[in-house]
Amino acid sequence: MSSEAERTSSRRRFLQYALYGAGGLCVGSVTVLGNPEDVPQVPSIEDLHAFEWGFLVDTTRCIGCGSCVRACKLENHVPETYFRTWVERYEIDEDETITVDSPDGALESFKANSVQTKKVVKAFFVPKLCNHCVNSACTQVCPVGASYHTPDGVVLVDQDHCVGCGYCVQACPYGSRYIDHEKGVADKCTLCYHRIHKGLSPACVDACPREARLHGNLKDPKSRIRAVLHERRYSLLKPDMGTNPKCYYIGLDMEVK
Repeated sequence: MSSEAERTSSRRRFLQYALYGAGGLCVGSVTVLGNPEDVPQVPSIEDLHAFEWGFLVDTTRCIGCGSCVRACKLENHVPETYFRTWVERYEIDEDETITVDSPDGALESFKANSVQTKKVVKAFFVPKLCNHCVNSACTQVCPVGASYHTPDGVVLVDQDHCVGCGYCVQACPYGSRYIDHEKGVADKCTLCYHRIHKGLSPACVDACPREARLHGNLKDPKSRIRAVLHERRYSLLKPDMGTNPKCYYIGLDMEVK
């Protein structure tokens, strides 16, 4: 987007998604925003063990509009120049040269092709975020235990204990972490942890106009994410790293790293 009016319009659309399109996958139900008393409370520790949160991206549906990036920024107050989620554009020219770009994380979408001198024969978009790995490298290298797994399988950062050393940023094979220099701590995608246990979807999921993003409980055999993973062929980013990521990709091209 190129003007303040367009950015304002985008924010308005996101709020509309949040108010009218918020779908909760918790316990297989859909929760409509309304009276605060109607919003489910955060489950107890025992209840959390019934969940294993996963995330799915359908690259065949992503159009690179950047709505997810803007929604994440707005919801989580992500500082400028940093991103909890971003979108990459892959362009392959007639000589099979691959060009990858992500201008400002796709915050304002994409403009003209980055490849100007040759014919682009193939192009697609790939959203990225924290993979919330089962065998996460970030939690293994943290010297103070500030990076940790929740009982329901989300990797978080305890910012009260984080010392901002940056070891986790260097260890993450997906480039999903950064140091918030204003706070002096590590930060990243939390799957909107403050939302998902209220029956709401992550902000990026609600904002996507193409339904290219999906989250859900992998332990629930009736959840939509389990159904999609059962029906569609999916891939993982960098499976050779042995991190066992829980961000699944549909239609992921072999050129994507």
